[in-house]
Amino acid sequence: MKKKIAILFGGKSAEHEVSMNSARNICNALDKNTFDLIYLGISKQGTWYQFASGDVFNKHKSLNDVELVDEDVVTLISHQSNPFIYSFKTQERRKLDCAFPIIHGTMGEDGTLQGLFRIINLPFVGCGVMSSAVGMDKEFMKRLMTDSGIKNAKYVLLKNNEPISYHDVVKKLGSPFFIKPANAGSSVGVHKIKSEADYGPKLMDALQYDHKVIAEEFLDGKEVECSVMGLNQNPKASLPGELIVKHEFYSYEAKYLDANGAEIVIPAHLDEKQVKEIQALAIRTFQCLACDGLTRVDFFIKKNGEIYVNEINTLPGFTKISMYPKMWEATGLKYTDLITELVQLAFQKHQLDSKIKMTF
Repeated sequence: MKKKIAILFGGKSAEHEVSMNSARNICNALDKNTFDLIYLGISKQGTWYQFASGDVFNKHKSLNDVELVDEDVVTLISHQSNPFIYSFKTQERRKLDCAFPIIHGTMGEDGTLQGLFRIINLPFVGCGVMSSAVGMDKEFMKRLMTDSGIKNAKYVLLKNNEPISYHDVVKKLGSPFFIKPANAGSSVGVHKIKSEADYGPKLMDALQYDHKVIAEEFLDGKEVECSVMGLNQNPKASLPGELIVKHEFYSYEAKYLDANGAEIVIPAHLDEKQVKEIQALAIRTFQCLACDGLTRVDFFIKKNGEIYVNEINTLPGFTKISMYPKMWEATGLKYTDLITELVQLAFQKHQLDSKIKMTF
C-alpha cells in the first residue's frame, strides 16, 4: 500500500513564496507509484488548508485567508497514537503517514513545526526540534561550531535594547561587514555595511525580521556549498558546488529574482584534496549540530586556502535553481530518487525514536 505523504508549504514566514516554489518542485518530482501526495498549505495568517491537487501552485503565488474561504480548513491531530488530518468542513479524520515540511524560515524551519510532529507521533523529513532551532539561530549555531573547533566568521550580536556603535563594530570585525537577522534565511534582511551612513537604516531593516541581528566579518573568498543527507550516525556528502555571484553578495534578489544573479558551477572548481576537506567538514558540521535527514552547509574558501563554515541550512531550497538537489544530481542521485531517499530516512529516524522509553 502506498504511503500518504503530506507536503507542507507556505507558512507564516518571510520566505512564504520561496516555500511555494520549492513545494511545487517536490510535488512534481515525488514518485507517485510509491507515494500518495497530500497538499497541505499554511496561509500567511497561519490557517491550515488541504488542497485537492497541485493546481494550488498555479492558482496562488502565496496563500492568504481572504482568497481561500471555500477551501478545506484542516489541522493535524493524534488519535490512539496515530497521526491524522482532521477536516473542519467534513469532520472526518484522514490517514497520514509522513510529513515533508518545506516551509522555510520561522514557524517551519526553526523547530516549532518539528515539535508538533513529535507530539502527534508523525514521521517527518529533515532535522529534529533542537537541530532545527540551532540551525536557524545563527548566534547559537556559531557558538556550537566555535566550541567544536569549526572555523567560522567573527561576529558581534546586536539587539535593539543593547545598541553598539558602528565604530565599535568596525573595531571588532573590520570594514566592510555584514548584518543579518539571527533567525531568517534566503538572505532576507541581509546587508553589506560599508559606511556609518549605511549602518543605522540597514540595522533597523534587519531588526524587522528578528529581535537580534548578527554583525559578521566579511570573508573575501570563494563561495562553496555542499549537500548532506542521512541519519546523524552515518551521513554522506555530495560533490560541492560553487557560487559565482554577479551581485555584490548572494542577496534575495540574486537568489530568486534575477535569473542571472549568480552562476552555479557543479562540481565546484576545487582540487581533489579540497573536495574531500569540504565534504568532511560538511559532515562534521552536520554531526556537531545533531542534524538528521538533510542539510546544506555553506563555506568560504579564502585565497590562502583556509576554509570557513558560513552557515548550515536545515531546510534548503528545492526551487529549479536550488543548489541542494543540483549537487546531489551531479553526485549521481536523481531528483525523484533524492526525494524518495529523504522520505525513507524520515521513517528510519521515526523508528529509532520510537525505541526510546517514554515511561518509567
